[in-house]
Amino acid sequence: MSHSIRENIKQIRSEIGNIKLVVVSKYRTIAELHEVYETDQRDFGENKVQELVNKYNELPKDIKWHIIGHLQSNKVKYIAPFVDLIHSVDSLKLLQIVNKEAEKQDRIISFLFQLHIAQEDSKYGLLEHQLSDILSSNILPLLKNVKCKGLMGMATNTTNTVQVEKEFTALKLIYDKYSEENQWDTLSMGMSGDYPQAISCGSTMIRVGSKIFN
Repeated sequence: MSHSIRENIKQIRSEIGNIKLVVVSKYRTIAELHEVYETDQRDFGENKVQELVNKYNELPKDIKWHIIGHLQSNKVKYIAPFVDLIHSVDSLKLLQIVNKEAEKQDRIISFLFQLHIAQEDSKYGLLEHQLSDILSSNILPLLKNVKCKGLMGMATNTTNTVQVEKEFTALKLIYDKYSEENQWDTLSMGMSGDYPQAISCGSTMIRVGSKIFN
């Protein structure tokens, strides 16, 4: 057992209280992930579908798998049988495909709408007016095999904590605006470099990788 993985997880858990920790497992070996699993961690996040499927096949089946990277519509079918939460729904078209594949599996798949809050164009996500359009569309109520749990967003990759907090605060305001009416309970924001700011701004779920495996 690597002390660093166990100790790092213990340290993070002591800092975050009852905030949900998703361990980002991309590029990590099966052996490393078994070490994480042995700390009673059950929520794991992957960026790429193929890597997620490979790890799902090799690791214990009580792990809850999160897809946290950009999701291409033609890849949804590979994760539909088992994915626990999709963090990165950024269009109604993608959501319709998730619903179709969930229906084939006789499942209801939980998801988050990803919002674009960063200064970087490379980040994916909806703008608030696009979210509002989807939430008020007459198509959404017809999608019976998906369930929205809330929102996800990634702040700009910068050491400027003021800017990061400003972006997280903006996302929290959007979340608060729509959450009660839509019965949301999840605001996924914060990664290894900025989760303390995310939690202070109201995050309920953080996605941490490098800080665990350093």
